[in-house]
Amino acid sequence: MKRYCQEKEEVLSQLQTSAKQGLTNGEAEKRLAENGKNKLVAAKKKSLVRRFLEQLTDPMIIILIVAAVISGVIAVIENEFPSDVIIILAVVILNAVLGVFQESKAEKAIEALQEMSAATSKVLREGKVVVLHSEELVVGDIVYLEAGDAVPADGRILESASLKIEEAALTGESVPVNKISESIATENGKDVPLGDRKNMVYMGSTVVYGRGVFVVTATGMDTEMGKIAGALAQAEEGKTPLQIKLGQLSKVLTWLVLGISLVVFGVQLLRAGRFEFEFFMIAVSLAVAAIPEGLAAVVTVVLSIGVTNMSKRNAIIRKLTAVETLGCAQIICSDKTGTLTQNKMTVVECYGEDEKRVALGMALCSDAQQNEDLTITGEPTEAALVAWSAKVGCPKPQLKEKFPRIGELPFDSNRKMMTTFHPKEGEVVQYTKGAPDVVIDRCSHCLQNGQIVPMTEEIKSQIETANKNMADRALRVLACAERVWAKLPDEYESETVEIEMCFTGLCGMIDPVRPEVKQAIEQCREAGIRPIMITGDHVDTAVAIANELGILSDGAKAVTGAQLSEMSDEEFEKEFRNISVYARVQPEHKTRIVNAWRSAGFVTAMTGDGVNDAPSIKSADIGVGMGITGTDVTKNVADMVLTDDNFATIVGAVEEGRRIYENIRKAIQFLLASNMSEVISIFIATLLGFTILKPVHLLWINLVTDTFPALALGMEKSEPDVMKRKPRDSKAGIFSGGLGVDLLYQGLVVSALTLLSYFLGHFIETGEWTITNSEYGVTMAFLTMSMAEIFHSLNMRSQRKSIFGLKTFNKTLLFALIGSFLATTLVCEVPFLANAFGFEHVNFLDYALAIVLGACVIPIVEIVKLVQRKVAKNR
Repeated sequence: MKRYCQEKEEVLSQLQTSAKQGLTNGEAEKRLAENGKNKLVAAKKKSLVRRFLEQLTDPMIIILIVAAVISGVIAVIENEFPSDVIIILAVVILNAVLGVFQESKAEKAIEALQEMSAATSKVLREGKVVVLHSEELVVGDIVYLEAGDAVPADGRILESASLKIEEAALTGESVPVNKISESIATENGKDVPLGDRKNMVYMGSTVVYGRGVFVVTATGMDTEMGKIAGALAQAEEGKTPLQIKLGQLSKVLTWLVLGISLVVFGVQLLRAGRFEFEFFMIAVSLAVAAIPEGLAAVVTVVLSIGVTNMSKRNAIIRKLTAVETLGCAQIICSDKTGTLTQNKMTVVECYGEDEKRVALGMALCSDAQQNEDLTITGEPTEAALVAWSAKVGCPKPQLKEKFPRIGELPFDSNRKMMTTFHPKEGEVVQYTKGAPDVVIDRCSHCLQNGQIVPMTEEIKSQIETANKNMADRALRVLACAERVWAKLPDEYESETVEIEMCFTGLCGMIDPVRPEVKQAIEQCREAGIRPIMITGDHVDTAVAIANELGILSDGAKAVTGAQLSEMSDEEFEKEFRNISVYARVQPEHKTRIVNAWRSAGFVTAMTGDGVNDAPSIKSADIGVGMGITGTDVTKNVADMVLTDDNFATIVGAVEEGRRIYENIRKAIQFLLASNMSEVISIFIATLLGFTILKPVHLLWINLVTDTFPALALGMEKSEPDVMKRKPRDSKAGIFSGGLGVDLLYQGLVVSALTLLSYFLGHFIETGEWTITNSEYGVTMAFLTMSMAEIFHSLNMRSQRKSIFGLKTFNKTLLFALIGSFLATTLVCEVPFLANAFGFEHVNFLDYALAIVLGACVIPIVEIVKLVQRKVAKNR
């Protein structure tokens, strides 16, 4: 139906709704049940079978399956029970099942976060404006739009106040469209192209200016976006740099191991002059030993759990890459209002001879509304003005009734003013509110002793002094002016209407500093992170707040947007390191500030809420959107959204980012050191001519004994000094900070203990120190390596600190260690499992010996850590 051809009243009538009351809740629920939710059909999720099969496509898993098939063929030929085949396939299947489970868990965590950050809309229901999830909209709903909102459904415009909408996603037209509320006449009932339907709004477009009201005419797949999309596949979450590096490492290891395995296999073949099944199994053992099968899954799970933990701390991570980048953050550029302060504005002072007149003008020239229950909804500054007006005897509902708004020039961050027009005693009065310096410059007169008198330099100086006195006390100051017209102006252009006004007064309001922010700023300093304040407020207000919070220190200075504009790129490049406060800035200044820090090699976070902040948020390393005051546009481009708009939450997220990255490194070190010990043990045993561990033994250690402690290390709490270290270098590799050396020597230690256990086991069984194959020696070696890995996971709780000095307790790790210990004991002591793995029964004393040998990894690593700490201290 061509709603754009119909009058507003006709559309409302056909949709059985009211512009003043909206739908009833009952009717809305009925329509929602009939037509479904207002969302596009998502692409079908992968089936469990497909996910399971995808887990088997990893090159290492394919090698294991091929090895199992060859082993099975040889077992059939030699008429033996294929125990190796059964165990290898069982472990492969178990690994795939765990992979599917972990993937599903990560997906559910991301879905939960998406639900938390779901788009909302301001809707009129039963005469009250309520905020609903956009997917709950139904045909007939009355929806309110303002700059920065994403249009949630298709609809017919009922009111337009300088409304401009960006529709490039639908029409390809890059220039925003000026919207109207009048019907569009067509010739002979012809269709009007989508881009020319100026009285319609469409899902997927964005409000860039002004405000408006529309009635929903289509939802979900019935919208124009739904018709084009057909089915919308949600963008897959990109892999983090760490995951990419690990994927590359895994591929390199795979090919390296295949090469080494083939060489070892070839050498043994040439040495013996014939093929033996044992040669093949040794080659497979080397391949299994070198690849950390559980590593990718561990990293994914730790990341997803970390992201969920961040959401509990009011930081919703929209892109996994942000978790890593947060740990490297060196600069945090933050808005002042609402982020460093409480965003609870209260008018505490008025300059002007008629306070009631100033309050009335301020209240009428604002979009905040006073509800029937006396609560006030709207932008915090405007809400403060409406509350002040009510306090002095001018409640907004009565003002609206007496002086209805008949025209307006919405607030614009470039003009820093807002203007509205109202009928009064046969004339039209214009109220303008905005930044004092801007408004005063546009005034040719002022109010004195009840009379309108010309603005003189002396009067102007008095007003500016009053403004400065308020600003010096960290008050946010707004100016109010009037202009009387015989009739409503034909055009609402700033150059023609916001001039020759009469100044009526100033009001000063306070937005108290958030109590927790001062400590967060101190924490930033200790962590090597520099906070930068960026605000649209007066420079005196900004400096007062910055001094209170400790942002202006070490000789740093404050500059205004005007001063910044005057600086050339070369001048700014020399100066920006000395600037900690930017006041009176334009949105484009933010992008310049971010790019300056990034160009100098600093990892930079930037907060923002308005539609004009989107470019600077996008250009930052970590874009931070505001969950409460933020527009849909800024939230959509942000890497992280704060549900409480609090600066302290960013610092908490940085700490969590550091903790997650540190824990992932601990897991990597633990797993790779284990692989290193296996490779060294197999290689030395092969050179000496005996088998120390079989492929199934190594698979068990890699996927059962090691995986659970590695996951538990991912739950480790932050080390006490995590926020007292300098930020990590974003370009640092996986093995930086001595991790490569650590895993090498730790692998050698575990390997030495395992080889010693093998020879002791062989000696206990035979009483000889000969180098030969020994089933008892293999069992002892398996036990010692498993126990060493279990004990070594305790070492990994801190890379350099003694585990005996740690004040935190990892309960998850304790349960993981008990689980791994019991699993190792079961596989060695339960007869049918022991037979399948080829283990001999070990008596209690020998079992104790294997445990003691495994536990030796703790004192050895403790001694090395002590030496490392002393060397670092001397440096």
